[in-house]
Amino acid sequence: MASLGPSIDELMQALRCLPGVGPKSAQRMTFHLLERNRDGSERLATALQKALNNVRHCQRCRILCESDLCIRCQDIRRQQDLLCVVEMPSDVLTIEQATQYQGQYFVLSGHLSPLDGIGPEALGIPQLAEWLDQGTVEEVILATNPTVEGEATAHYISELARARNIKVSRLAHGIPLGGELEFIDSGTLSHAFSGRESI
Repeated sequence: MASLGPSIDELMQALRCLPGVGPKSAQRMTFHLLERNRDGSERLATALQKALNNVRHCQRCRILCESDLCIRCQDIRRQQDLLCVVEMPSDVLTIEQATQYQGQYFVLSGHLSPLDGIGPEALGIPQLAEWLDQGTVEEVILATNPTVEGEATAHYISELARARNIKVSRLAHGIPLGGELEFIDSGTLSHAFSGRESI
């Protein structure tokens, strides 16, 4: 690839760290930032540097925040006996925007994957176990992704909770609202059948 100079090349390489950004996308972004939006580039650089300096993990739930405890963990109005376990910080925002859930969260920042060297310690599961040992949680809601790794992670955590006589529930998986059976994949349909409920 032809070089336009070390600074431009370095910016293109740096942008490739973003998910879904390949060489061509990084090149377009670089040219846009440098040719058409210098003010936006300055704001982006400043905001990124500020976030890198100020953002860390909440000491309790492990979501990204700017203080020792995030705003949800500091909010005494939230239910202390409900704990929703999610894979990523973005999952918390998704649940908050789509539901009326007012309990606590625990963010794993991934899922169990022994082949990739991701075990319970990397996900903060010992910290989760300590939280469960405090006796304040009455129900753990498992909201990990419906993938093989997500299901394995949910099973592992459910065993931890059951060993402490804590109720465990799993988000329902199945046919989306407004979906038609003929367009549902067989795995989703099978899951929906096995998880059917009385009405």
